[in-house]
Amino acid sequence: MMKNIDWANLSFGYVKTDYNVRCYYRDGQWGEIEVCSDEYLNMHMAAACLHYGQEAFEGLKAYRCPDGKIRVFRMNENATRLQSSCRGIVMPELPTERFEEMVKMVVRLNQAYIPPYESGATLYIRPLLIGTSAQVGVNAAREYAFIIFVTPVGPYFKGGFSSNPYVIMRGYDRSAPLGTGKYKVGGNYAASLYAHSIAHEKGYASEFYLDAKEKKYIDECGAANFFGIKNNTYITPKSTSILPSITNKSLMQLAEDIGLKVEHRPIPEEELETFEEAGACGTAAVISPISYIDDLDTGKRYDFGDKPGPISTKLYNKLRGVQYGTEPDVHGWTTVVIE
Repeated sequence: MMKNIDWANLSFGYVKTDYNVRCYYRDGQWGEIEVCSDEYLNMHMAAACLHYGQEAFEGLKAYRCPDGKIRVFRMNENATRLQSSCRGIVMPELPTERFEEMVKMVVRLNQAYIPPYESGATLYIRPLLIGTSAQVGVNAAREYAFIIFVTPVGPYFKGGFSSNPYVIMRGYDRSAPLGTGKYKVGGNYAASLYAHSIAHEKGYASEFYLDAKEKKYIDECGAANFFGIKNNTYITPKSTSILPSITNKSLMQLAEDIGLKVEHRPIPEEELETFEEAGACGTAAVISPISYIDDLDTGKRYDFGDKPGPISTKLYNKLRGVQYGTEPDVHGWTTVVIE
């Protein structure tokens, strides 16, 4: 039985659910899975995650589908990306099987919070891995906690699938080319907060980054990957500082499926004026079409129209269809968690 929640007016934020699941790494090995109803962590004040940033996380969703089943989307890709983040900041890798087992468990335990189909809301799943042993000195932690909690969320942007303006922030870097940009770690998001707040103050949906080395190539759209459409081609930036988006990876495959060419390559800023459509993509928003991008330093505006373009719309509907089980899952991306 679903909880009595105003699903239609749900924001993208935290809502308390009944359970989370946890697993601890001690003495060189992972322990047993624990089910917990406490929202809080009892942690040492000198924990490595608090002082030296040993923290990585993931984000995925569970969908209540029209056939009555509950599906999750490409959770093995999230497990793989978390393992990459672990290698990047020297944390023990959680096995894919354990990751998937815990995702399924936390969804089943909180199934009353999975929003109804066509409500515009979903169940967001947040896996989190943190170094917990006390450290004074820059070293990798000896002990770790892996937690997965869930929360029902509404659309990431209030307007849902609608076009939003972005602004190029030349004076700020999200991540260096050989830094942690390709890992999903908290420090990357902390580095974006100031530029993000300035963009909001100026009336933009989010900030838009150029590469940190030359300020010449497109990097990321806030916390999302960028893509552009032109000449029947899906084009997305390639860089060592960009987080590999599972949504973007899926859209590249779907673009090929519907007959588009796909190019994954560096994109110079001036190429923006050649795109017919542009968008930001990620788990939270799926696709957020871009209406225009302003470069305040040059006075240039790259305009893509005030409504989502036809190809972006087709890709959005196709991906959502796979997630909700209304489109054939020819690539085996979804897992039925509850029949």
